[in-house]
Amino acid sequence: MTTTKSTLNIKIDKSVKEIAAQLLESMGLDHTTAIDMYYRQIITERRLPFQPTSSLTLDEQLTAAIKASNIPEVTLERDENGNVVIDRDKHPEMYDWAVNG
Repeated sequence: MTTTKSTLNIKIDKSVKEIAAQLLESMGLDHTTAIDMYYRQIITERRLPFQPTSSLTLDEQLTAAIKASNIPEVTLERDENGNVVIDRDKHPEMYDWAVNG
């Protein structure tokens, strides 16, 4: 059976392409084969083969990090510009974590 090939032209960030090329090469694949595999998986599953998610906001990241640590949960105060302010005297553990990680 003869298949007809089609060309796909895409624009992608250069660094993404280079990093992906290195990883694909380590797997013995090239871009064409990887993209063909990706498209075939979309057809097989009738959906994307992964679940896209949105990036967390800085506040969501901070809240998640606090919940994952042993720092007690507190209501975050904000200045007039909306920036989070941590009072060193009221919350020394949180202040230390915010400054030192």
